[in-house]
Amino acid sequence: MGTATFYTHGSIDVSLQELSKRLAEFAELRGWDEYHSLRNLLLALVGEVGELSEIFEWKGEVSKGLPNWSCDGKEHLEEELSDVLLYLVRLANVYGLDLRQAALTKIVENAQKYPVTTDHTTTSTQNYPL
Repeated sequence: MGTATFYTHGSIDVSLQELSKRLAEFAELRGWDEYHSLRNLLLALVGEVGELSEIFEWKGEVSKGLPNWSCDGKEHLEEELSDVLLYLVRLANVYGLDLRQAALTKIVENAQKYPVTTDHTTTSTQNYPL
């Protein structure tokens, strides 16, 4: 297998398929495939979600766009969000799941479950997904 370019700088539009490919190659080159079981990947994902949660612990509500955050704070948030995304993509890939299609299907299901109303109100018992 050839040498892959894993790190790129600048703004690029990358697909889940490309991320999946890069993650698979990254793990293979390091001999990590044997450790990427469902349990291990899921526990790693949960750990990363915990690290993401710690960023917001005790902060109260945070304004959209993060106007009062430092560049370092935003960069840390991006890193933790990326960790969560990459574990989700790797988990789906290792187990042969089409995360792209599953996400699109879920959006359609949520649109049916939570139709738009003219007054934009819902009942108090309704859950609010994405």
